[in-house]
Amino acid sequence: MSKPKAPRRVEDNEALAVGTTIRGSAQKLNLVAELIRGKKAEEAMNILAFSKKAMARDASKVLASAIANAENNHDLDVDALVVAEASVGKSITMKRFHVRGRGKSTRILKPFSRLRIVVREMEEA
Repeated sequence: MSKPKAPRRVEDNEALAVGTTIRGSAQKLNLVAELIRGKKAEEAMNILAFSKKAMARDASKVLASAIANAENNHDLDVDALVVAEASVGKSITMKRFHVRGRGKSTRILKPFSRLRIVVREMEEA
């Protein structure tokens, strides 16, 4: 006897993609995520493509994955997709050290972030 299938974490008209280890702080990634919340998927891809923020490239990859998941796995209409949710959180932090004068050292923290994007198919009015 096998385990029961895990329930979906999103609705039937939604698709999800998660970027788990995006190099950079969650605060910087959240500035990029604010740009695309509530926008149409095509418009959000254009915003990220022409953004000057460095984190926009990684956010664009996660959004493209969410759109591909919607099209291929859930049979949703790509033209009617809207970014329903773009949430950011902390992931791991690499700890390094830098040698300083007089035999001392200081810590360098290299943070990683998580980005969770949910796209929803909206009905045409």
